[in-house]
Amino acid sequence: MSPIDSIPNSPAPTRSASAVLEPEGLPSFQINTKDKSYKHQYSNIYFVRLRLLRQFVEERALKRWGKHQSNPILVPRVLEVVKSRMCYIIGTVYMDMPLKPNVMEDIARDHSIPPPPPNRKFYSTEDNVMLEDESGRIRLVGDFVKTARLVTGVIVGALGAETPNGDFEVVDLCYPGMAPPATSGKTHEDSMDVDEDNTSSDNWIAVVSGLNIGAPSPPDAQIQMLVEYLTGEEGGIAEQVSAAQISRLIVAGNSLAQLLPTRKGESIETEQLSKKSKRYGYDAATFSPHPVLTLSEYLYDIASALPVHILPGESDPSGTILPQQSLPRAMFGVVAKLPTFSCETNPTYLRVSDQAEGSNCSSGDRTLLINSGQPLDDMFKYLPSPHNTRLSILESTLKWRHMAPTAPDTLWCHPYFGGDPFIIKTTPNIYIAANQNRFATKMVVDQDGSNAQCRIILVPEFAKTGILVLINLRSLDVKTITFAVHGMTGAGEEVKQSEPDEPSSPSLPLEPVSTAPISSLSSEYM
Repeated sequence: MSPIDSIPNSPAPTRSASAVLEPEGLPSFQINTKDKSYKHQYSNIYFVRLRLLRQFVEERALKRWGKHQSNPILVPRVLEVVKSRMCYIIGTVYMDMPLKPNVMEDIARDHSIPPPPPNRKFYSTEDNVMLEDESGRIRLVGDFVKTARLVTGVIVGALGAETPNGDFEVVDLCYPGMAPPATSGKTHEDSMDVDEDNTSSDNWIAVVSGLNIGAPSPPDAQIQMLVEYLTGEEGGIAEQVSAAQISRLIVAGNSLAQLLPTRKGESIETEQLSKKSKRYGYDAATFSPHPVLTLSEYLYDIASALPVHILPGESDPSGTILPQQSLPRAMFGVVAKLPTFSCETNPTYLRVSDQAEGSNCSSGDRTLLINSGQPLDDMFKYLPSPHNTRLSILESTLKWRHMAPTAPDTLWCHPYFGGDPFIIKTTPNIYIAANQNRFATKMVVDQDGSNAQCRIILVPEFAKTGILVLINLRSLDVKTITFAVHGMTGAGEEVKQSEPDEPSSPSLPLEPVSTAPISSLSSEYM
Protein backbone atom coordinates (compact mmCIF):
# COMPACT_ATOMS: atom_id res chain seq x y z
CA MET A 1 0.00 0.00 0.00
CA SER A 2 1.52 3.25 -1.11
CA PRO A 3 1.92 5.91 1.60
CA ILE A 4 -0.47 8.85 1.60
CA ASP A 5 1.20 12.14 0.89
CA SER A 6 0.96 14.63 3.71
CA ILE A 7 -1.06 17.77 3.18
CA PRO A 8 1.31 20.68 2.54
CA ASN A 9 1.13 23.41 5.14
CA SER A 10 1.59 27.01 4.03
CA PRO A 11 4.13 28.86 6.16
CA ALA A 12 2.65 31.47 8.46
CA PRO A 13 3.18 35.00 7.10
CA THR A 14 5.76 37.10 8.92
CA ARG A 15 4.54 40.33 10.49
CA SER A 16 6.06 43.50 9.00
CA ALA A 17 8.19 45.47 11.43
CA SER A 18 8.51 49.19 12.11
CA ALA A 19 10.08 51.23 14.88
CA VAL A 20 9.20 54.57 16.49
CA LEU A 21 12.10 57.05 16.52
CA GLU A 22 12.62 60.15 18.59
CA PRO A 23 10.78 63.10 16.97
CA GLU A 24 13.83 65.33 16.58
CA GLY A 25 13.02 69.02 16.15
CA LEU A 26 9.29 68.49 16.67
CA PRO A 27 7.33 70.01 19.56
CA SER A 28 6.09 67.88 22.41
CA PHE A 29 2.50 68.11 23.59
CA GLN A 30 3.29 66.63 26.98
CA ILE A 31 2.58 69.17 29.74
CA ASN A 32 5.05 68.78 32.59
CA THR A 33 4.26 69.57 36.19
CA LYS A 34 6.19 72.84 36.07
CA ASP A 35 4.20 73.96 33.00
CA LYS A 36 0.78 73.29 34.53
CA SER A 37 0.09 76.92 35.32
CA TYR A 38 -3.17 78.71 34.53
CA LYS A 39 -2.21 82.18 35.72
CA HIS A 40 -1.18 83.44 32.25
CA GLN A 41 -3.49 85.27 29.87
CA TYR A 42 -4.48 83.60 26.63
CA SER A 43 -3.41 86.69 24.70
CA ASN A 44 0.19 85.49 25.03
CA ILE A 45 -0.56 82.68 22.57
CA TYR A 46 -1.68 85.17 19.91
CA PHE A 47 1.38 87.40 20.44
CA VAL A 48 3.77 84.48 20.20
CA ARG A 49 1.99 83.08 17.15
CA LEU A 50 2.18 86.41 15.33
CA ARG A 51 5.84 86.89 16.25
CA LEU A 52 6.84 83.41 15.02
CA LEU A 53 4.84 83.37 11.76
CA ARG A 54 5.15 87.03 10.76
CA GLN A 55 8.55 86.57 9.12
CA PHE A 56 7.26 83.83 6.82
CA VAL A 57 4.33 86.00 5.72
CA GLU A 58 6.66 88.93 5.05
CA GLU A 59 8.96 86.80 2.87
CA ARG A 60 6.11 85.39 0.81
CA ALA A 61 4.37 88.79 0.58
CA LEU A 62 7.53 90.46 -0.74
CA LYS A 63 7.93 87.71 -3.32
CA ARG A 64 4.23 87.88 -4.25
CA TRP A 65 3.66 91.64 -4.28
CA GLY A 66 7.18 93.07 -4.62
CA LYS A 67 6.77 93.62 -8.37
CA HIS A 68 3.16 94.73 -8.23
CA GLN A 69 2.38 97.70 -10.50
CA SER A 70 1.02 99.76 -7.59
CA ASN A 71 4.34 99.36 -5.71
CA PRO A 72 2.76 98.58 -2.33
CA ILE A 73 4.63 99.17 0.91
CA LEU A 74 4.66 97.17 4.12
CA VAL A 75 2.97 98.96 7.00
CA PRO A 76 4.39 97.62 10.26
CA ARG A 77 1.21 98.24 12.29
CA VAL A 78 -2.37 97.82 11.17
CA LEU A 79 -3.48 101.19 12.60
CA GLU A 80 -0.78 103.07 10.67
CA VAL A 81 -2.25 102.51 7.20
CA VAL A 82 -2.54 105.56 4.94
CA LYS A 83 -5.82 106.28 3.20
CA SER A 84 -5.89 105.68 -0.56
CA ARG A 85 -2.32 104.30 -0.51
CA MET A 86 -1.78 100.73 -1.68
CA CYS A 87 -0.02 98.81 1.08
CA TYR A 88 -0.07 95.48 2.88
CA ILE A 89 -0.41 94.71 6.56
CA ILE A 90 0.23 91.55 8.59
CA GLY A 91 -1.74 90.42 11.59
CA THR A 92 -3.98 87.84 13.21
CA VAL A 93 -7.46 87.20 11.86
CA TYR A 94 -10.36 87.60 14.27
CA MET A 95 -13.85 86.57 13.17
CA ASP A 96 -16.56 88.70 14.76
CA MET A 97 -19.52 86.31 14.58
CA PRO A 98 -22.89 86.87 16.31
CA LEU A 99 -23.54 83.10 16.51
CA LYS A 100 -20.24 82.35 18.19
CA PRO A 101 -20.44 81.35 21.89
CA ASN A 102 -20.09 84.29 24.26
CA VAL A 103 -19.04 83.59 27.83
CA MET A 104 -20.45 86.92 29.05
CA GLU A 105 -23.88 86.04 27.70
CA ASP A 106 -23.67 82.65 29.42
CA ILE A 107 -22.94 84.33 32.73
CA ALA A 108 -25.73 86.88 32.34
CA ARG A 109 -28.46 84.48 31.19
CA ASP A 110 -31.19 83.17 33.49
CA HIS A 111 -29.88 79.82 34.77
CA SER A 112 -33.36 78.68 35.74
CA ILE A 113 -34.03 78.21 32.02
CA PRO A 114 -32.20 75.41 30.19
CA PRO A 115 -29.54 76.78 27.82
CA PRO A 116 -30.22 76.62 24.09
CA PRO A 117 -28.50 73.85 22.15
CA PRO A 118 -25.12 74.81 20.68
CA ASN A 119 -25.07 76.05 17.12
CA ARG A 120 -23.84 73.61 14.51
CA LYS A 121 -22.40 76.56 12.56
CA PHE A 122 -21.01 79.92 13.66
CA TYR A 123 -21.13 81.29 10.12
CA SER A 124 -23.74 83.88 9.14
CA THR A 125 -24.09 86.75 6.68
CA GLU A 126 -23.55 89.26 9.51
CA ASP A 127 -19.97 88.14 10.24
CA ASN A 128 -17.10 90.64 10.16
CA VAL A 129 -13.45 89.81 9.47
CA MET A 130 -10.92 91.75 11.54
CA LEU A 131 -7.12 91.88 11.42
CA GLU A 132 -5.29 92.73 14.62
CA ASP A 133 -1.78 93.08 15.98
CA GLU A 134 -0.19 94.76 19.02
CA SER A 135 -1.44 98.20 17.97
CA GLY A 136 -5.11 97.44 17.44
CA ARG A 137 -7.70 96.03 15.08
CA ILE A 138 -9.01 96.97 11.63
CA ARG A 139 -11.92 95.52 9.66
CA LEU A 140 -11.24 93.79 6.35
CA VAL A 141 -13.79 94.30 3.59
CA GLY A 142 -14.12 93.51 -0.09
CA ASP A 143 -15.27 90.70 -2.33
CA PHE A 144 -11.96 88.90 -1.92
CA VAL A 145 -12.50 88.58 1.83
CA LYS A 146 -16.01 87.16 1.37
CA THR A 147 -14.71 84.20 -0.63
CA ALA A 148 -11.49 83.65 1.34
CA ARG A 149 -11.16 80.67 3.70
CA LEU A 150 -10.46 82.39 7.02
CA VAL A 151 -10.96 81.45 10.67
CA THR A 152 -9.94 83.10 13.91
CA GLY A 153 -6.24 82.84 14.73
CA VAL A 154 -4.79 82.62 11.20
CA ILE A 155 -1.76 84.84 10.49
CA VAL A 156 -2.16 86.55 7.11
CA GLY A 157 -0.87 89.43 5.05
CA ALA A 158 -3.55 91.60 3.40
CA LEU A 159 -2.91 93.74 0.31
CA GLY A 160 -5.20 96.71 -0.19
CA ALA A 161 -5.96 100.27 0.87
CA GLU A 162 -7.90 101.99 3.60
CA THR A 163 -11.36 103.23 2.71
CA PRO A 164 -12.78 106.65 3.73
CA ASN A 165 -14.80 105.05 6.55
CA GLY A 166 -11.70 103.46 8.11
CA ASP A 167 -12.01 99.88 6.79
CA PHE A 168 -9.30 98.08 4.81
CA GLU A 169 -10.41 96.91 1.38
CA VAL A 170 -8.50 93.74 0.46
CA VAL A 171 -7.50 92.74 -3.05
CA ASP A 172 -5.24 89.80 -2.16
CA LEU A 173 -4.15 87.69 0.81
CA CYS A 174 -0.88 85.96 1.64
CA TYR A 175 -0.36 83.09 4.11
CA PRO A 176 2.80 81.70 5.76
CA GLY A 177 2.81 78.79 3.30
CA MET A 178 3.77 75.19 3.88
CA ALA A 179 6.65 74.57 6.26
CA PRO A 180 9.87 72.85 5.12
CA PRO A 181 9.48 69.09 4.68
CA ALA A 182 10.29 66.70 7.47
CA THR A 183 13.59 64.88 7.06
CA SER A 184 13.20 61.38 5.69
CA GLY A 185 15.49 58.64 4.51
CA LYS A 186 13.95 58.76 1.05
CA THR A 187 11.79 61.22 -0.83
CA HIS A 188 8.33 60.30 -2.00
CA GLU A 189 9.46 60.05 -5.61
CA ASP A 190 12.34 57.73 -4.73
CA SER A 191 10.15 55.49 -2.61
CA MET A 192 7.74 54.93 -5.50
CA ASP A 193 10.50 53.86 -7.91
CA VAL A 194 10.12 50.14 -7.21
CA ASP A 195 8.85 47.10 -9.07
CA GLU A 196 5.30 45.98 -8.58
CA ASP A 197 6.61 42.55 -7.62
CA ASN A 198 7.84 43.99 -4.31
CA THR A 199 4.37 44.94 -3.10
CA SER A 200 4.36 41.90 -0.82
CA SER A 201 7.05 43.60 1.28
CA ASP A 202 5.00 46.75 1.78
CA ASN A 203 4.71 48.08 5.30
CA TRP A 204 1.31 49.46 6.29
CA ILE A 205 0.06 51.40 9.30
CA ALA A 206 -3.56 50.96 10.35
CA VAL A 207 -5.61 53.85 11.76
CA VAL A 208 -9.02 53.57 13.39
CA SER A 209 -11.08 56.04 15.41
CA GLY A 210 -14.45 56.33 17.08
CA LEU A 211 -14.87 52.79 18.43
CA ASN A 212 -17.56 54.22 20.74
CA ILE A 213 -17.41 51.35 23.22
CA GLY A 214 -20.09 51.69 25.89
CA ALA A 215 -22.70 53.29 23.62
CA PRO A 216 -26.33 52.09 23.80
CA SER A 217 -25.79 50.30 20.46
CA PRO A 218 -22.05 49.53 20.32
CA PRO A 219 -20.52 48.00 17.17
CA ASP A 220 -19.38 44.87 19.04
CA ALA A 221 -19.55 42.58 16.00
CA GLN A 222 -17.54 44.93 13.80
CA ILE A 223 -14.90 45.49 16.50
CA GLN A 224 -14.52 41.73 16.98
CA MET A 225 -14.05 41.32 13.22
CA LEU A 226 -11.48 44.11 13.31
CA VAL A 227 -9.54 42.41 16.11
CA GLU A 228 -9.57 39.06 14.32
CA TYR A 229 -8.41 40.64 11.07
CA LEU A 230 -5.50 42.52 12.68
CA THR A 231 -4.34 39.43 14.58
CA GLY A 232 -4.52 37.23 11.47
CA GLU A 233 -7.32 35.01 12.75
CA GLU A 234 -9.83 35.89 10.04
CA GLY A 235 -10.12 34.93 6.41
CA GLY A 236 -7.88 32.81 4.23
CA ILE A 237 -4.22 32.98 3.28
CA ALA A 238 -4.67 36.18 1.24
CA GLU A 239 -6.31 38.00 4.14
CA GLN A 240 -3.67 36.76 6.59
CA VAL A 241 -0.85 37.93 4.32
CA SER A 242 -2.54 41.32 3.99
CA ALA A 243 -2.93 41.61 7.77
CA ALA A 244 0.71 40.58 8.32
CA GLN A 245 1.83 43.63 6.32
CA ILE A 246 0.33 45.92 9.00
CA SER A 247 3.18 46.81 11.34
CA ARG A 248 1.25 48.88 13.93
CA LEU A 249 -2.19 50.24 14.81
CA ILE A 250 -3.16 53.80 15.81
CA VAL A 251 -6.41 54.24 17.74
CA ALA A 252 -7.12 57.93 17.23
CA GLY A 253 -9.58 58.94 19.92
CA ASN A 254 -13.21 58.46 20.98
CA SER A 255 -12.62 54.85 21.97
CA LEU A 256 -15.18 55.17 24.76
CA ALA A 257 -18.68 56.57 24.38
CA GLN A 258 -20.03 59.56 26.23
CA LEU A 259 -22.73 59.12 28.86
CA LEU A 260 -25.93 60.18 27.11
CA PRO A 261 -28.42 62.29 29.12
CA THR A 262 -31.98 61.06 29.58
CA ARG A 263 -35.18 63.04 29.95
CA LYS A 264 -34.64 63.20 33.68
CA GLY A 265 -31.30 64.88 33.14
CA GLU A 266 -29.31 61.87 34.31
CA SER A 267 -27.02 59.68 32.30
CA ILE A 268 -28.17 56.27 31.12
CA GLU A 269 -25.52 54.57 33.23
CA THR A 270 -26.58 56.54 36.30
CA GLU A 271 -30.26 55.82 35.82
CA GLN A 272 -29.73 52.08 35.38
CA LEU A 273 -27.41 51.72 38.36
CA SER A 274 -28.96 54.26 40.72
CA LYS A 275 -30.32 51.57 43.06
CA LYS A 276 -27.00 49.74 43.44
CA SER A 277 -24.74 50.41 46.39
CA LYS A 278 -21.06 51.30 46.41
CA ARG A 279 -18.68 48.41 45.80
CA TYR A 280 -14.91 48.19 45.70
CA GLY A 281 -14.43 51.82 46.70
CA TYR A 282 -16.44 53.51 43.94
CA ASP A 283 -20.06 54.41 43.42
CA ALA A 284 -21.61 52.06 40.86
CA ALA A 285 -24.43 54.55 40.35
CA THR A 286 -22.12 57.05 38.68
CA PHE A 287 -19.41 54.87 37.16
CA SER A 288 -19.40 51.59 35.27
CA PRO A 289 -16.06 49.89 34.50
CA HIS A 290 -17.47 47.68 31.75
CA PRO A 291 -16.59 49.93 28.74
CA VAL A 292 -12.99 50.32 29.93
CA LEU A 293 -12.66 46.59 30.60
CA THR A 294 -14.07 45.77 27.18
CA LEU A 295 -11.68 48.20 25.48
CA SER A 296 -8.76 46.74 27.45
CA GLU A 297 -9.62 43.23 26.27
CA TYR A 298 -9.70 44.31 22.63
CA LEU A 299 -6.41 46.20 22.98
CA TYR A 300 -4.73 43.25 24.70
CA ASP A 301 -5.62 40.91 21.83
CA ILE A 302 -4.28 43.38 19.25
CA ALA A 303 -1.18 44.47 21.21
CA SER A 304 -0.19 40.80 21.59
CA ALA A 305 0.24 40.70 17.80
CA LEU A 306 1.44 44.21 16.83
CA PRO A 307 2.28 47.60 18.44
CA VAL A 308 -0.69 49.80 19.37
CA HIS A 309 -0.79 53.58 19.94
CA ILE A 310 -3.93 55.04 21.54
CA LEU A 311 -4.86 58.73 21.60
CA PRO A 312 -7.55 60.31 23.76
CA GLY A 313 -10.55 61.94 22.11
CA GLU A 314 -13.39 64.25 22.96
CA SER A 315 -15.44 61.48 24.60
CA ASP A 316 -12.51 59.81 26.40
CA PRO A 317 -11.65 60.44 30.09
CA SER A 318 -8.71 62.77 29.47
CA GLY A 319 -9.57 66.38 30.16
CA THR A 320 -11.23 68.81 27.78
CA ILE A 321 -8.53 71.30 26.85
CA LEU A 322 -5.95 70.66 24.14
CA PRO A 323 -3.46 69.15 24.09
CA GLN A 324 -5.18 66.23 25.78
CA GLN A 325 -2.70 64.31 27.87
CA SER A 326 -2.17 60.61 27.38
CA LEU A 327 -4.62 58.23 29.02
CA PRO A 328 -3.25 56.66 32.22
CA ARG A 329 -1.85 53.22 31.49
CA ALA A 330 -3.20 51.85 34.76
CA MET A 331 -6.79 52.05 33.51
CA PHE A 332 -6.06 49.45 30.81
CA GLY A 333 -5.15 46.62 33.14
CA VAL A 334 -2.99 43.79 31.81
CA VAL A 335 -2.40 45.37 28.37
CA ALA A 336 -0.45 48.17 30.08
CA LYS A 337 2.29 45.64 30.88
CA LEU A 338 2.96 44.94 27.21
CA PRO A 339 5.88 46.89 25.67
CA THR A 340 3.92 47.11 22.41
CA PHE A 341 1.23 49.31 23.99
CA SER A 342 1.72 53.10 24.05
CA CYS A 343 -0.49 55.94 25.25
CA GLU A 344 -0.03 59.17 23.26
CA THR A 345 -1.20 62.76 23.64
CA ASN A 346 -3.75 64.40 21.37
CA PRO A 347 -2.40 65.76 19.08
CA THR A 348 0.86 63.86 18.73
CA TYR A 349 3.82 63.42 16.42
CA LEU A 350 5.10 59.95 15.54
CA ARG A 351 8.29 59.32 13.61
CA VAL A 352 8.11 55.77 12.24
CA SER A 353 10.94 53.91 10.56
CA ASP A 354 10.39 50.97 8.22
CA GLN A 355 12.56 48.12 9.50
CA ALA A 356 11.16 45.19 7.55
CA GLU A 357 13.82 42.52 7.23
CA GLY A 358 14.82 41.66 3.68
CA SER A 359 12.94 44.61 2.24
CA ASN A 360 14.55 46.46 -0.66
CA CYS A 361 12.04 49.29 -0.65
CA SER A 362 12.47 50.86 2.77
CA SER A 363 10.89 54.28 3.03
CA GLY A 364 13.46 55.49 5.53
CA ASP A 365 11.36 57.22 8.18
CA ARG A 366 8.02 58.98 8.01
CA THR A 367 6.69 61.72 10.27
CA LEU A 368 3.03 61.47 11.25
CA LEU A 369 0.95 64.27 12.76
CA ILE A 370 -2.25 62.90 14.28
CA ASN A 371 -5.17 64.48 16.12
CA SER A 372 -8.58 63.19 17.16
CA GLY A 373 -10.49 65.72 15.07
CA GLN A 374 -11.47 68.50 17.51
CA PRO A 375 -9.54 71.29 15.69
CA LEU A 376 -11.08 70.39 12.33
CA ASP A 377 -14.57 70.10 13.80
CA ASP A 378 -14.23 73.56 15.33
CA MET A 379 -12.86 75.21 12.18
CA PHE A 380 -15.66 73.67 10.12
CA LYS A 381 -18.19 75.74 12.13
CA TYR A 382 -16.58 79.00 10.94
CA LEU A 383 -17.01 78.42 7.22
CA PRO A 384 -19.96 77.96 4.87
CA SER A 385 -20.39 74.55 3.31
CA PRO A 386 -20.41 72.75 0.90
CA HIS A 387 -18.05 75.32 -0.63
CA ASN A 388 -15.58 74.54 2.16
CA THR A 389 -15.08 70.84 2.78
CA ARG A 390 -13.33 69.29 5.74
CA LEU A 391 -10.55 68.06 3.47
CA SER A 392 -9.97 71.54 2.03
CA ILE A 393 -9.86 73.02 5.54
CA LEU A 394 -7.31 70.43 6.65
CA GLU A 395 -5.21 71.31 3.59
CA SER A 396 -5.44 74.99 4.51
CA THR A 397 -3.95 74.33 7.96
CA LEU A 398 -0.74 73.30 6.20
CA LYS A 399 -0.65 76.62 4.34
CA TRP A 400 -1.47 78.46 7.55
CA ARG A 401 1.30 76.50 9.35
CA HIS A 402 -1.07 75.97 12.25
CA MET A 403 -3.10 72.88 13.12
CA ALA A 404 -5.54 74.57 15.55
CA PRO A 405 -5.80 78.32 14.83
CA THR A 406 -9.19 78.68 16.55
CA ALA A 407 -7.60 77.79 19.90
CA PRO A 408 -8.05 79.40 22.37
CA ASP A 409 -11.02 81.40 21.01
CA THR A 410 -13.60 78.65 20.53
CA LEU A 411 -11.38 75.61 21.04
CA TRP A 412 -10.16 75.20 24.60
CA CYS A 413 -6.41 74.83 25.01
CA HIS A 414 -3.72 75.16 27.65
CA PRO A 415 -2.64 78.80 28.34
CA TYR A 416 0.88 78.59 26.98
CA PHE A 417 3.12 81.53 27.83
CA GLY A 418 6.32 81.35 25.81
CA GLY A 419 5.32 79.26 22.80
CA ASP A 420 2.61 77.78 20.64
CA PRO A 421 3.10 74.02 20.07
CA PHE A 422 0.28 73.93 17.52
CA ILE A 423 2.46 75.75 14.96
CA ILE A 424 3.53 73.35 12.19
CA LYS A 425 7.29 73.91 12.01
CA THR A 426 7.96 71.08 9.55
CA THR A 427 5.50 69.58 7.10
CA PRO A 428 4.77 65.97 8.12
CA ASN A 429 4.69 63.16 5.61
CA ILE A 430 1.28 62.04 6.88
CA TYR A 431 -1.33 64.32 8.48
CA ILE A 432 -4.37 62.62 10.04
CA ALA A 433 -7.60 64.09 11.41
CA ALA A 434 -9.76 61.39 12.99
CA ASN A 435 -13.41 60.94 14.01
CA GLN A 436 -14.82 62.47 10.84
CA ASN A 437 -18.09 61.68 9.06
CA ARG A 438 -16.48 60.12 6.00
CA PHE A 439 -13.16 59.00 4.61
CA ALA A 440 -11.18 61.31 2.34
CA THR A 441 -7.56 61.77 1.36
CA LYS A 442 -5.33 63.92 -0.83
CA MET A 443 -1.65 64.38 -1.57
CA VAL A 444 -0.80 68.05 -0.95
CA VAL A 445 2.28 69.39 -2.77
CA ASP A 446 3.77 72.82 -2.10
CA GLN A 447 3.81 74.98 -5.22
CA ASP A 448 6.36 77.50 -3.87
CA GLY A 449 9.46 75.39 -4.43
CA SER A 450 10.01 73.98 -0.93
CA ASN A 451 9.42 70.40 -2.19
CA ALA A 452 7.14 69.82 0.80
CA GLN A 453 4.41 67.26 0.27
CA CYS A 454 2.00 65.70 2.70
CA ARG A 455 -0.62 62.99 2.58
CA ILE A 456 -3.68 64.33 4.43
CA ILE A 457 -6.29 61.82 5.58
CA LEU A 458 -9.72 62.06 7.17
CA VAL A 459 -10.34 58.93 9.23
CA PRO A 460 -14.06 58.25 9.79
CA GLU A 461 -15.71 57.02 12.96
CA PHE A 462 -15.58 53.24 13.06
CA ALA A 463 -18.85 52.94 15.00
CA LYS A 464 -20.74 54.63 12.15
CA THR A 465 -18.83 53.43 9.09
CA GLY A 466 -16.87 50.31 10.10
CA ILE A 467 -13.87 51.63 8.15
CA LEU A 468 -10.22 50.85 8.92
CA VAL A 469 -7.69 53.07 7.10
CA LEU A 470 -4.38 51.60 5.94
CA ILE A 471 -1.39 53.79 4.99
CA ASN A 472 1.59 52.51 3.01
CA LEU A 473 4.84 53.74 4.59
CA ARG A 474 6.75 53.21 1.35
CA SER A 475 4.52 54.94 -1.21
CA LEU A 476 2.09 56.85 1.07
CA ASP A 477 -0.81 55.18 -0.74
CA VAL A 478 -4.02 54.78 1.25
CA LYS A 479 -6.73 52.13 1.17
CA THR A 480 -9.66 51.25 3.40
CA ILE A 481 -11.22 48.05 4.67
CA THR A 482 -14.88 48.02 5.71
CA PHE A 483 -16.21 45.71 8.42
CA ALA A 484 -19.98 45.26 8.25
CA VAL A 485 -22.72 42.88 9.32
CA HIS A 486 -25.73 42.07 7.16
CA GLY A 487 -28.80 44.05 8.23
CA MET A 488 -26.84 46.30 10.58
CA THR A 489 -25.08 49.63 10.21
CA GLY A 490 -21.69 50.39 11.69
CA ALA A 491 -23.29 51.63 14.90
CA GLY A 492 -25.38 48.51 15.35
CA GLU A 493 -28.67 50.10 14.26
CA GLU A 494 -31.10 48.38 11.96
CA VAL A 495 -30.98 49.39 8.32
CA LYS A 496 -34.25 51.10 7.44
CA GLN A 497 -35.93 50.07 4.23
CA SER A 498 -36.01 52.73 1.51
CA GLU A 499 -39.27 54.29 0.38
CA PRO A 500 -40.79 52.79 -2.79
CA ASP A 501 -39.88 55.85 -4.88
CA GLU A 502 -36.24 55.75 -3.74
CA PRO A 503 -33.60 53.32 -5.01
CA SER A 504 -32.96 50.53 -2.55
CA SER A 505 -29.55 50.45 -0.93
CA PRO A 506 -27.33 47.40 -1.56
CA SER A 507 -26.99 44.91 1.25
CA LEU A 508 -23.84 45.09 3.34
CA PRO A 509 -21.34 42.23 3.07
CA LEU A 510 -20.92 39.63 5.75
CA GLU A 511 -17.13 39.66 5.58
CA PRO A 512 -14.74 42.63 5.58
CA VAL A 513 -13.86 43.73 2.07
CA SER A 514 -11.41 46.27 0.74
CA THR A 515 -13.25 49.36 -0.43
CA ALA A 516 -10.14 50.84 -2.08
CA PRO A 517 -8.00 48.00 -3.38
CA ILE A 518 -5.97 50.32 -5.56
CA SER A 519 -3.99 53.38 -4.62
CA SER A 520 -6.08 56.35 -3.55
CA LEU A 521 -3.76 58.51 -5.64
CA SER A 522 -5.97 57.75 -8.64
CA SER A 523 -9.22 58.68 -6.88
CA GLU A 524 -8.55 61.41 -4.37
CA TYR A 525 -11.40 63.21 -2.66
CA MET A 526 -11.47 66.94 -3.26
